[in-house]
Amino acid sequence: MINFALPVKMAQNRHDFLVLGSGIAGLLSAHKLAALGTVALVTKKEAVESNTNYAQGGIAAVIGALDSFESHVADTLKAGTGLCDEAIVRLTVREAPERIRELQSLGVRFSEKEAQIDLGLEAGHSQRRILHAGDITGREIERALLETCRADKNISFFENHIAVDLILDRQGRCAGAYVMERASGAIAPFGAEATVLATGGAGKVYLYTTNPDIATGDGMAMAYLAGAALGNMEFVQFHPTCLFHPKAKSFLLSEALRGEGGRLLLKDGTPFMGTYSPLKELAPRDIVARAIDSEMIRTGHECVYLDMTHKSREYLTSRFPNIYEQVKSFGIDMAKEPIPVVPAAHFFCGGVHVDVHGATSIPRLFAVGEASHTGLHGANRLASNSLLEGCVFAHRIFLHIRDQKPSWEPLSRAAPPEWNSGTAVKSDEAVVIAQNWDEIRRTMWNYVGIVRSDKRLERALRRMQLLNAEIDQYYWDFLLTPDLIELRNIAVIATAVIKAAIARKESRGLHYTLDYPEPVESERHDTLLSKDSPAACR
Repeated sequence: MINFALPVKMAQNRHDFLVLGSGIAGLLSAHKLAALGTVALVTKKEAVESNTNYAQGGIAAVIGALDSFESHVADTLKAGTGLCDEAIVRLTVREAPERIRELQSLGVRFSEKEAQIDLGLEAGHSQRRILHAGDITGREIERALLETCRADKNISFFENHIAVDLILDRQGRCAGAYVMERASGAIAPFGAEATVLATGGAGKVYLYTTNPDIATGDGMAMAYLAGAALGNMEFVQFHPTCLFHPKAKSFLLSEALRGEGGRLLLKDGTPFMGTYSPLKELAPRDIVARAIDSEMIRTGHECVYLDMTHKSREYLTSRFPNIYEQVKSFGIDMAKEPIPVVPAAHFFCGGVHVDVHGATSIPRLFAVGEASHTGLHGANRLASNSLLEGCVFAHRIFLHIRDQKPSWEPLSRAAPPEWNSGTAVKSDEAVVIAQNWDEIRRTMWNYVGIVRSDKRLERALRRMQLLNAEIDQYYWDFLLTPDLIELRNIAVIATAVIKAAIARKESRGLHYTLDYPEPVESERHDTLLSKDSPAACR
């Protein structure tokens, strides 16, 4: 974070709004805000590269005649194990059908069956309410929203640009961000009247993840460093079924497979989920992930197996065409043999703490989607509520800005100071970044993963304190690169996860610790962490 304090120049990039990220949350925010002014949409690779683009399962909404808002609310609250903000849950669920209609109006084509929306079933849901586009729902949503945004003359795309730090004015308001052009390494200020963080999650903090390489917690880290609070960072969702194959990288096997009857088996073909939950394979993700982890430890096997052989090849190729072809490309015929799977880091239920309008504690700064903590997910996200959250809160940010902007005091039209690299020089030791990156991810996987303990967490914190000191010195001594920016960000997020996990003296939802194996009523509070309060507060 940089404050205005130096002589200023006119900004080279000035827009009414700055949106960081190009998934469903970022694209919808840009689309809506474009009705109010000009938008700079910054994304650190090609715009299509987002967590949304990889989302397979779908988006949850009460559409079916047998479903109800109360049922969706109850399922969400149950998954969140006592930490959901019920008002936020009810708001989100009730707004869902309208947001679905909006997506359809923007060109999203959901799968149909007999001229009706085909509603899928996923773990934790008591009714079929998952709208999907085959097994590439995210890709379809990304396609439609990208086409919409690219056609809007008020939206300027800045692809292959990475945000470095937020800019605060003298009154502590967010006035944009410093942004690096990846190809040249040049850093310039992007000024804006309001900034929206839609940068997604931080799965790359862990050694094994379903997330793409871009998921390094950039928005969370920048907001934290600027003084905003992070909420519930201890709750990291591990998806139970990531394809286990030496040549496969981060390929998720959708929740919908188990929703359509997929069974989890040991190497010898023995089913095991009945031992852990009466819901078996349809238990919430945290239970399924811990069950798989427990069985892998107990048996010493590298993976378990997801069996879909009860379904015909015709069904599998029509309902799950992308998954079928991807698995087949690795020599596995899912119509004839079980698929090897392992858990992997998937979704952050925590993020930048926001209010009902998506506003952070920093004026003019908003966060939406996985980068945010709204209170919807509590201690465990219900499957397919994440895309929904992005839709609902992109709309709420728009409504808030639309209503409040006329009364805003305009920010200075003068540019913030140019980025100052000081005495930094070009590094000739890129191996340091690679080494620290690998050590952070292994530390988090081994000590802050699916099952935790005080001893593991304290060990991880000590290691991260040393790594943070080393990374901080490196950050200021050498010229910035995208890899170095991301390294700083995953170090910030890793430390936040550890501190939040240490603060929670119970097991609840996605946070399971051997030292406190049961939920405790007195611990039923959000965990907040800020730069000004280095220890997590409850």
